[in-house]
Amino acid sequence: METRVAIIGVIVEEEASVEKLNQLLHHYSLYIVGRMGIPYREKGINIISIAIDAPQDIISALSGKLGALKGVSCKAVYSKV
Repeated sequence: METRVAIIGVIVEEEASVEKLNQLLHHYSLYIVGRMGIPYREKGINIISIAIDAPQDIISALSGKLGALKGVSCKAVYSKV
């Protein structure tokens, strides 16, 4: 199956959602190339960047599940490769 490279940008405003977010990332870890988390303490949020190489439907599923968590916003940006 053909894969695509993407970045999923995530902003977490609800600390209670972090455990579920980490469970989802663990579930999709086969496809995750890397991730970077930045705690922005002054604003009380966390910013996460996830690099992923997966089929289109997997990227969409992960992005949708993350965005459905309370206090979590996310967007996927795809490469042309």
